[in-house]
Amino acid sequence: MWRKIININIVEFLNLEVYAKLSKCGKHVLLAACDEGLLGEVLRDGKIVFKVGEEFYKGPKMPVEDAIQLMEESTVVNMIGPNIVKKAIEQGLVHPEAVIEICGVPHAQIVKI
Repeated sequence: MWRKIININIVEFLNLEVYAKLSKCGKHVLLAACDEGLLGEVLRDGKIVFKVGEEFYKGPKMPVEDAIQLMEESTVVNMIGPNIVKKAIEQGLVHPEAVIEICGVPHAQIVKI
């Protein structure tokens, strides 16, 4: 059902599902999306502590393609995980050089002005 990525302590799921949570604030729509295997994890990289917290990321679990559709309708997007970030790059929503890695896990943000 899953495979480990060599030299990285994360799990990439073959079914490519993610958690995606929409929040609205005035005219802005925030989408927080994470690969399902990362929800609840804490990534520590030197002084960086990144919490993939349920309170921020846990919304409905859905195929990564559905989350990409939500990205196109959102004004702010926060995403973490190889599946969601890779798909956002493939769809032209994120430039590969805008991606950072925390403990080898890709993270990207989109802000539409």
